[in-house]
Amino acid sequence: MRYSFRLAELLGHNPDPRRRPGTIKAIVDYTGLDRHQVAALLKNEVKYIPLKALSRLCDYLVEHGHTTADRLPGALFAIEPESFWEVLARRNRLEFCLGVRKEVDADSPEVSYVVASDAVLMGELLNGVTTLGGTAKLRGVGASESPDIPHPEHLKQSLVWSPGQAPQNEVVERACEIYDGFLASSGDKGLVGLGSTKSNPVVELILANAFGAESFVSQDKVKSAQDRACPFFLRYRAQDPNATSCFGGMNLSAEEKSTEPGIYYEDAKGRWVSVPCGSNRQDAAFLFFIHRESQGQLELALGGFSGRATRLLARALSTRSEDFWPPQYEGQGLQIGAYVIQFSWSESDRPVDILRTDLNANIRVIPIPPEAIARRVEGKH
Repeated sequence: MRYSFRLAELLGHNPDPRRRPGTIKAIVDYTGLDRHQVAALLKNEVKYIPLKALSRLCDYLVEHGHTTADRLPGALFAIEPESFWEVLARRNRLEFCLGVRKEVDADSPEVSYVVASDAVLMGELLNGVTTLGGTAKLRGVGASESPDIPHPEHLKQSLVWSPGQAPQNEVVERACEIYDGFLASSGDKGLVGLGSTKSNPVVELILANAFGAESFVSQDKVKSAQDRACPFFLRYRAQDPNATSCFGGMNLSAEEKSTEPGIYYEDAKGRWVSVPCGSNRQDAAFLFFIHRESQGQLELALGGFSGRATRLLARALSTRSEDFWPPQYEGQGLQIGAYVIQFSWSESDRPVDILRTDLNANIRVIPIPPEAIARRVEGKH
């Protein structure tokens, strides 16, 4: 069992230097601690802390109204998750965000819907969070009383317009309202964006913020694919909504014209690898999370290249959740996991029934190398 230090969470500390004026200096002036030590404490990167320093931090938190004395020092420590489902279940507040589409010719403006595959994925996420992927019951084996199973105290749902379902300014405005509201909320929290940037603009904001990219701006014309801000790329099909995105588009770069639809990712040597989705025998999905343990903040974005892939992703979460933990990258006070999931099947096993929620396929989970993640986040957080 490992513990994390939650000073940043109690302070409501944001790592963005534009949003944290004077935080470190105020703590240093009050406690007498070294500036670098305080910065490391805020990032949960200190291996030990002297009792005297801990006492001064507790005094600072109480005197400045960040918590009460009876909650300290316990409120400064939290158990770190040990699995993919646990990192979700340990959030105090967990918000699920889905994209909404509407019938253009409907008589009533109230006629709108969430795509069936997204609903299947949401169901699997709820099942995994509440049962720890079916392992919660194992914690009770041999126990004299019910075990303490982590679970969110508050579940919230939010809806945003999918691209093309409302004027672009309204699509962006609503997505920013949801995302900025999440960032501004206090306490331990998690946000789950279901779908790709083709269906959920909040996913765009999660990826742009994680990698320091400008949201809703195409990177198709960067000089080289290595200049892309995100280490994976959704190359749209001709019939897809061409949502302007920092990680989706039609070309890897100005120099590299990608003609094959699918999900591309950068390997450890800086080469871009294609996971094609253009035939009837293969498809792909992605899963990305960024966990700021010291702040008690998790952001998760996941979705399929197609509706079929989204349903297959739900299946992968049910049967292969262990492949999504531990995260590939740890540093800068962050834990980051990024994966491309490849699905394939024989012609005779082709999943065609759109009402089936238990589709079968060969599953290959491809972790994006830590080198590809590190060079994009270090120095930006």
